[in-house]
Amino acid sequence: MTEIELKLAIPPSAVAAVARAVGTAGARRQRLQAIYFDTADRRLAAAGIALRLRKEGRRWVQTLKVGPAHGMARGEHNVELRVPAGVPPALDPALHAVAPIGRALAAALEPRDGEVAPALLPLYRTDVTRLARPLRSRRGTVELALDRGEIVADGPDGRLRRWPACELEVELLGGSPVAVAEVARRFARAHGLWLDTRTKAERGDRLARGIAAGDQVPAVKAEAVRLRKDMAPVQAWATVLRQGLAQALPNWSEVAGGSGRAEHLHQLRVALRRLRSAERFFAGWPGVPEAPWSEAVAALFRALGATRDRDALAGGLQPAIDAALAAQGLPSMVWPMAHAPDWTGQALHDPGIVLVELLAYAAEMQQFVGAVNSDAALTDLAAERLDDWHARVRRDAKRFDTLDDEARHRLRKRVKRLRYAAEFSAALFPRRAVERYMAPLRAAQERLGEFNDVCVAQAACKSLTDGVPQAWFALGWLAARRDMTLAEGAAALQGLRKAEPFWR
Repeated sequence: MTEIELKLAIPPSAVAAVARAVGTAGARRQRLQAIYFDTADRRLAAAGIALRLRKEGRRWVQTLKVGPAHGMARGEHNVELRVPAGVPPALDPALHAVAPIGRALAAALEPRDGEVAPALLPLYRTDVTRLARPLRSRRGTVELALDRGEIVADGPDGRLRRWPACELEVELLGGSPVAVAEVARRFARAHGLWLDTRTKAERGDRLARGIAAGDQVPAVKAEAVRLRKDMAPVQAWATVLRQGLAQALPNWSEVAGGSGRAEHLHQLRVALRRLRSAERFFAGWPGVPEAPWSEAVAALFRALGATRDRDALAGGLQPAIDAALAAQGLPSMVWPMAHAPDWTGQALHDPGIVLVELLAYAAEMQQFVGAVNSDAALTDLAAERLDDWHARVRRDAKRFDTLDDEARHRLRKRVKRLRYAAEFSAALFPRRAVERYMAPLRAAQERLGEFNDVCVAQAACKSLTDGVPQAWFALGWLAARRDMTLAEGAAALQGLRKAEPFWR
């Protein structure tokens, strides 16, 4: 079977209200105690697999889950175990061999290079009390499940680590996946909840590796898209959409959970920009549905823009200008920095709602994508769109010296959008031709990005000239830097104009 659900984190101030909303007539309360297993080298976690034994009241159930934790849909197979009362059962992976997802488990446990079959070890456990009831919505029936308890594991150093669990799961019982999104959105708005795609299994694995709740983990970067020439356009679009969500959702969960860094916000912005570029790239292709979330994603992206400018300034030009001031015997100056977003209350759950809409769209589209047939050749559609975007960039690149800064900013965005489109399409065309084109394209994007950073710094300095004498020095330093980056950008664009399109 396929499990379709979303999980919302609950702030302490909202627990009582959510409990009242869930605990109406028909709700049931149950204690759930689970033990999760993996190999010593975490093969199941690496493959997106969770394997557990769970005591549900008086019965034991062995469960296998396969699929990305950042999505709405995961494969699930449950086997009820019959054991004497008071006797914990032994784990038996062979019980899942009859299920299609059992092949993923068998592959993950296959001995490598002549090794002995890896042992499955109990690595972490959960103990939660669940309050659950069904709920009918306009698009289907869901189960609301309020889980409160903790995740526990012994780390590599032998220390016991705990991660409190307080979350609302919304699982589809029947109908459209959109029902899950609608109910999740309603509860998020009513109680200030936020989307968190980190499963109990993922958090337990972190504890077992010695990573405590609140500790920082690396940001998730975009992975290469692998389209096939025999794909229908809607299948290609679904593939790119899933890849974008696989980058956006983990980074958002870290930010919302309080352990995110500037890099997580940056990668979230990258994911949103890639999704926006992809939506425009595939727009109008046969069988590709309209993306109703486009404007909401654009608004979220803009809201994160000030943070990006602040981080770019602090990580690059600001230290260079401070060093130049120091060389002249002048003190450094306090820059007018944009404040980091306050991810609390409304500001916290609004971005999560946008991502919920994206997940619902992806899940609903996935239901019919396999049945879509199209005579349109994917390579022809990609080539036509790439040719159009490349021509627009070449047109503006030819007159780059005469453009104003706003037009240069638009050109920078077009170059970045063209780069993402080329990356989406790369697997459809000869690899060496793609690489020859991508080199000058990346160079143009980098040079235009440096010029944009100078423009942002100049705007910040101009706001200080009345009361900060160093700002005049900084403006002079930036003027020289502007001329240099402008010339470098023009040269990089000339290189891009001469690049041979790989799609022709």
